[in-house]
Amino acid sequence: MASRPSTARALMLQCRPRPRLSRPAINFIRMSPAARAASSLGSSPARPAGRQLGLLGYNLESRRQSSTTRAAQTALDPKFVYNVAASYISKGIPFDPSKHVFHFNLYNRVHPPKPGREKSARPESGQDAFFVSRVGSNPSEVALGVADGVGGWMDSGVDPADFSHAFCDYMATAAYECRPAEEGSAKPALSARQLMKKGYDAVCHDPAIKAGGSTAIVGLLNDKGMLEVANLGDSGYILLRLNGVHASSEPQTHAFNTPFQLSVVPPSMLLRAAAFGGARLMDQPRDAEVTRHNLRHGDVLIFASDGLWDNLFTQDVLRIVSSTMANTGAWTTTDAGVQVALDLSPYTRLDTVKVPSMDTSASEKNGASKVGTQQRPIATLQSLLAMEIVGAAKAASLNSKLDGPFAKEVKKYYPYEVWRGGKEDDICAVVVLVSEEVPPKAKL
Repeated sequence: MASRPSTARALMLQCRPRPRLSRPAINFIRMSPAARAASSLGSSPARPAGRQLGLLGYNLESRRQSSTTRAAQTALDPKFVYNVAASYISKGIPFDPSKHVFHFNLYNRVHPPKPGREKSARPESGQDAFFVSRVGSNPSEVALGVADGVGGWMDSGVDPADFSHAFCDYMATAAYECRPAEEGSAKPALSARQLMKKGYDAVCHDPAIKAGGSTAIVGLLNDKGMLEVANLGDSGYILLRLNGVHASSEPQTHAFNTPFQLSVVPPSMLLRAAAFGGARLMDQPRDAEVTRHNLRHGDVLIFASDGLWDNLFTQDVLRIVSSTMANTGAWTTTDAGVQVALDLSPYTRLDTVKVPSMDTSASEKNGASKVGTQQRPIATLQSLLAMEIVGAAKAASLNSKLDGPFAKEVKKYYPYEVWRGGKEDDICAVVVLVSEEVPPKAKL
């Protein structure tokens, strides 16, 4: 695999390099919010029983202290913050880290898709599409997803990118316009599978989308640190925690290189299929696999299209993330094992660091970029992770000597086929860096 200059030094300008990870991951022990509250407030000494009036006064004071304790404990409850960025690149285009990156701002307004929307407004992600949006008016809840247009539709004269990009636009709008659940309701206002269905239904009723199909992976992150994922097809996710793989998805396929997919099929195609045999794949959102995970401070969550998973093994992704997190100091190796920096906010702000710009004149042969001399602000830790992962996948996709995951799958199902190296494809990755922030104790 051709080497590519690492941009991991981006955040090293603000932090001293830390030792590389060398110990196995362990659970990071924290004091619970209740324990912190009790520790900070202390305990009141016992009082002797008194006359009725005195006892009543003690009861009232106890209630006030109990109310104060609950208020302080609530103030100290951890607040989950989701720091999100994305990187992407279409096949046939050199990867430019300074250009092919998206920084999520939860206060940005999401506008509904407009009829006749221009394709030039899309990111250079080809048939891959993605979205990130807050859920309703709650800034602590985030929806995100990746959709990969099914390239087989090109044989029928259909641009698969029309479906995938519109699908993501509609899901972003549905998440942004979501209203909170009714008070007292045990069910959340929105689930990952419901959001996928809302986007799919909107695409099916969009007169501009005559035909097409896409895989989909959709996630919801709530303010309690819960992740819910609905995955349909061969896009997927991986959840990394303290230098280890905590969870990952399995692809859903009908056959080799034939993933589950949502589709809009014209009536004429359905009639031909009925008359001459054969069938069009028309999976539904209800077929998506749903999983849930509790998140922790310092977790790294990656949603990506098959362009990433066909070119990088899970251990490749873990190595890139672990190296970047360690070099910046976000993950540190101590006598107790690998731990997360208590405060991740210096790493996640957009305006904290600068790195050398990248010269896009580098040869497309190796997918690398040359470091220039001009300085420009770029990165957060989450965007740096996204760029490193996509850059590595791009380089691997163009490497004809080192077999990637797709080449090994070909050999598994077709032993007599000759496929060497990577698989050139559109690549898209959305990265979430999870942090827990304890608000400062209010003055009583």
